[in-house]
Amino acid sequence: MGHHREPVPPSREPNHPVSEAPRSTGLQGVLALPEFRKLWLGQIFSQLADKFYIVLMVFLIAQYWVTETLPADGAIAEAAGAFRFSIDSRAQLITLLATGIYVANTIPAMVLGLVAGVWADRWRKREVMVASNAIRAGLALLAPLSLLPGPEWLGLSWGYWALLVITFLESVLTQFFAPAEQAAIPMLVPTRQLLAANSLYQATSMGATIVGFALGDPILRLLKYGLGTIGIANGEFALLPLCYGLAALSIAWIRVDETPQQDREQTVWQEMRDGIQVLRERPSVRSALLQLVLLYSLLAALYVLAISLASAIQQLGPTQFGTLLAMSGIGLAVGAVAVAQVGHRFNRRRLASAGLGTIAWSLVLLGQLRGNLTATLTLCAVLGVGSALLAIPAQTTIQEDTPEAMRGKVFGLQNNLINIALSLPLVLAGAVVSRYGLLPVLWALAGLALLAALLERPWERC
Repeated sequence: MGHHREPVPPSREPNHPVSEAPRSTGLQGVLALPEFRKLWLGQIFSQLADKFYIVLMVFLIAQYWVTETLPADGAIAEAAGAFRFSIDSRAQLITLLATGIYVANTIPAMVLGLVAGVWADRWRKREVMVASNAIRAGLALLAPLSLLPGPEWLGLSWGYWALLVITFLESVLTQFFAPAEQAAIPMLVPTRQLLAANSLYQATSMGATIVGFALGDPILRLLKYGLGTIGIANGEFALLPLCYGLAALSIAWIRVDETPQQDREQTVWQEMRDGIQVLRERPSVRSALLQLVLLYSLLAALYVLAISLASAIQQLGPTQFGTLLAMSGIGLAVGAVAVAQVGHRFNRRRLASAGLGTIAWSLVLLGQLRGNLTATLTLCAVLGVGSALLAIPAQTTIQEDTPEAMRGKVFGLQNNLINIALSLPLVLAGAVVSRYGLLPVLWALAGLALLAALLERPWERC
């Protein structure tokens, strides 16, 4: 299959600090691991920076490139017309320009994961994580240059196009950071504590998403006007380099004995094939990866369906759909903590089945009880709990059952597939709901989740 080294069984890997590990398998035990704590702290700062980045881009678009006078003609109006996108209001024009940022951020996530994973396996994981965060901090320092006057292209300042390029490069670096980070967790955490470590990561990721998007704009405004009062202009640009820099610093302090692969006889393409070969040879890894792809497809569809669900609730309306997503995030965080504390007592196949069944049940009831605020919020939270029951055991299985020398490749492929799973439903769900209605779509998604739960055969002895 290639020339990579025979993997060391996970329970005896030299990088596991087993002798230092406490006996606890819950959150307290995994947080007692000093090297993992540094990685976790780096994750917090890096995740916050990623969310603050998107908020900053929208903030800059609104502040500097979308004036009160809307373009009646010109390249922007033509582009909006070509995509049947209305720009009758300032908010719609901001949305159109922000879409460009989203696209620049998404393209590397959809195509580069496996390639980046190959290089993450060739290099030391700590160095990959430190370098990617440090370079992202440097790129963020270039953002203020976009405000300088200069030529226009297609009716927009050169600065907007420069931000698209910076966003693209930031996303490219993220594709190197993500597989290296996931592959580093089993190196720093004993096998019996991986479930708790992944639970903590899921809860932190969801918390960073909620905090980053909810508090990003107020924090940027506080920096802009607060630092402005003491004579420091453009203070909003200080946030991203600070967060990425702190992430790099925290990870740089990790002590881990890691030897990168010395074998260079294989090409990148051969190593990519080796990563895919792992899925063929290890059914547990393949099954867990398919579960994650299904989960993120369902969650992405929910992002779109939340608008219709919120529209049916008199107290919310379509613009408050974020409230429903926030409740799902809270449920996922609560579920993650629960899995961390007691998940090791249960078989992972049954946890996955319970998660898929909970998701299916929630989707059916969301359709039946739509319009009821309390019921909808509760069911969104329950759906989040079900997501945690599925995602965390699946992620842990991939970490445990993937050979150490192949982890970067497999996690890179995972990032590819998950980002595609997140993107396609965003495009398709709205059109399908417009044609068939909300209820049939919710039932179809519930049926898909239930079928996946039955395929796990939870009634068999594990």
